[in-house]
Amino acid sequence: MKTPIDYFSGLEDPRVERTKEHGLQDIIFITIAAVICGAETWNDIENYGKSKEPWLKGFLQLPNGIPSHDTFNRVYSALDPEKLEECFLKWVRSISVLTQGEVIGIDGKSICGSRAKGPKSIVHMVSAWANQNQLSLGQVKVNDKSNEITAIPKLLDVLVINGCIVTIDAMGCQTKIAEKIIKKGANYILAVKGNQGSLEGQVRDTVKLEGPDSEWESSDFGHGRIETRKCSVYTDLSHIESPEKWGSLKCIVKVEATRYHKSSGKEESETRLDISSCPPRP
Repeated sequence: MKTPIDYFSGLEDPRVERTKEHGLQDIIFITIAAVICGAETWNDIENYGKSKEPWLKGFLQLPNGIPSHDTFNRVYSALDPEKLEECFLKWVRSISVLTQGEVIGIDGKSICGSRAKGPKSIVHMVSAWANQNQLSLGQVKVNDKSNEITAIPKLLDVLVINGCIVTIDAMGCQTKIAEKIIKKGANYILAVKGNQGSLEGQVRDTVKLEGPDSEWESSDFGHGRIETRKCSVYTDLSHIESPEKWGSLKCIVKVEATRYHKSSGKEESETRLDISSCPPRP
């Protein structure tokens, strides 16, 4: 069985030979182990390495002990991020077994702490999260939030999602993205909002003029509130213009969520609309 180190063995070391006091594979393995255990900063990674040094020496070289936090920072700053991501994805795919019907959420986020003045003010990442495995399957960096549309297909290209259900917010509700998900052997649930223009109107006409084929209601209790969700599924696609463009579109989904706060007596409600290629089961 391969170790995590094996998947990074082909990664090019950007450092000058005479400046190397620590092995690249040692640095990478310590980082992976530290982050899995909750490390969030370079200092955390150094502290983790020092606390686990006797164990790490059992299979790492560590010719000069544990690298400093500055060393971790410098090395990762110099590494080719695309090559590093490629190695990381190979390792993740080797340890993740996606179950049939697993939900994979693709979402864009601004990295906490990256907001600053200048052209590199905010770092945006589009990532894929396997819900049942509780594992990030991959991520793509984008210049700004508007570029998520181009990043999502790139992320889908490197994912193995056969038999899974991919969920994406309204930014990813595009015919080409839906088609790519279907070609990868997965199903989709795509949020529909105002940025889809005529599609949102067509979906709203469906839920207004047609009766749902089936419904399901559930409630959650906790944290001083009661939340009720009602899911309604519509299979009549007659109001959707050219439904075949959406690659195996099977139904429209409406989720009505109501949240009641016990302490204040305040009630909030929200309605979400989606299109889906999944079987029409609420």
